[in-house]
Amino acid sequence: MALGQMLYEPGGQLRHAYFPTTSIVSLHYVTESGASAETAGVGNEGVVGISLFMGGDTTSSSAVVQTAGHAYRLESRLLQQEFNRAGLLQRLLLRYTQALMTQMSQTAVCNRHHSVEQQLCRWLLLTLDRIPSRELVLTHELVANTLGVRRESVTEAAGKLQRAGFISYRRGHIAVIDRGGLETHSCECYAVVKKELTRLLSDVRYRQDAPVLGR
Repeated sequence: MALGQMLYEPGGQLRHAYFPTTSIVSLHYVTESGASAETAGVGNEGVVGISLFMGGDTTSSSAVVQTAGHAYRLESRLLQQEFNRAGLLQRLLLRYTQALMTQMSQTAVCNRHHSVEQQLCRWLLLTLDRIPSRELVLTHELVANTLGVRRESVTEAAGKLQRAGFISYRRGHIAVIDRGGLETHSCECYAVVKKELTRLLSDVRYRQDAPVLGR
């Protein structure tokens, strides 16, 4: 999964579902004018392509690799076949879909009511949850496109976070120094998304006593 790789385009037919392991995929909506903003991110907690088991095979948004890495790719036919067994996988995918809806809703609220600084904190924390490193390879332009704000606004917000000792950045890289500081400085949106994901998936993830699918 290379940085910038396009997995889905708006209106295109979905042929595969992607389960990121070390990569992160950004779900974007692009307007007619060419402006874009992220509606949600998907990492090792989820799947890209919920339309395949929610009754459709197309999407109005695009899916682009935000952080290079690896993922499992599954043919749509196989995913639908397993989903229709109505077993543990179906339950897990539906729970994840609800968590994804929460992330999308909270992103919309955050983008409307909170400062760019708070939005950046939320986005950095969600990204950190999906990777083992505390250093992110990205540019201010990429972050600006993700948040749907001006590049200058991201530069200003990142500067404030760096002066506070929460992050350090150089061209193309942001390193998180004080995660606790970011959590304190962030709005409530990160905690809402994190809490809901944990609540929905905690009782079905990695269950050793779960029945084997198909039996």
